[in-house]
Amino acid sequence: MRPPRLDDPDLSLADLMTLWPQTIQVFINHKMLCVGCLISPFHTVADACAEYLLDEEAFLAELMDAARLDRS
Repeated sequence: MRPPRLDDPDLSLADLMTLWPQTIQVFINHKMLCVGCLISPFHTVADACAEYLLDEEAFLAELMDAARLDRS
């Protein structure tokens, strides 16, 4: 089984924040209520960006930077 990827479009926010807790600060910086939200096991980065009117590519880049992952 392949390890999860932060940029997997099907990765839930709950799993993302569990696997890469350093990304939580990115959500807080954007004043997003995703941290601890009961819907986070069902929402993805795309869902959150749509809800908060954020550019998904730019937000994902911030998450990758916070997690110190290579974007290639």
